[in-house]
Amino acid sequence: MPESNERGALTEAVFYILLSLYTPMHGYRIMQTVRELSNGRVDLGAGTLYGAINTLLEKKWIQPVAGELDSRKKEYEITSLGKMIVQAEIVRLDELLQTGKRIAGGRML
Repeated sequence: MPESNERGALTEAVFYILLSLYTPMHGYRIMQTVRELSNGRVDLGAGTLYGAINTLLEKKWIQPVAGELDSRKKEYEITSLGKMIVQAEIVRLDELLQTGKRIAGGRML
């Protein structure tokens, strides 16, 4: 699940994974939380989730919870860098919405 450290957009799945990890949790709970936050729109499979977790760990956007390294159910939490990425994405999404509202005026076809 490629993501950019630059100004690029996050996928919806990664955005929700990062939001989920404001509260430390293990993989299965992350899948449930993402489903809940997205109103069922994003339903992660285990392979997709753990691929994303590995990528987010490499980028240092999330980290294992201290003391959980040897646990069978590893818990993860968002890092300060991850929180900065989420905030930048919120600003980007807000700019998209504002531009869309300005141009389309909220009109439906």
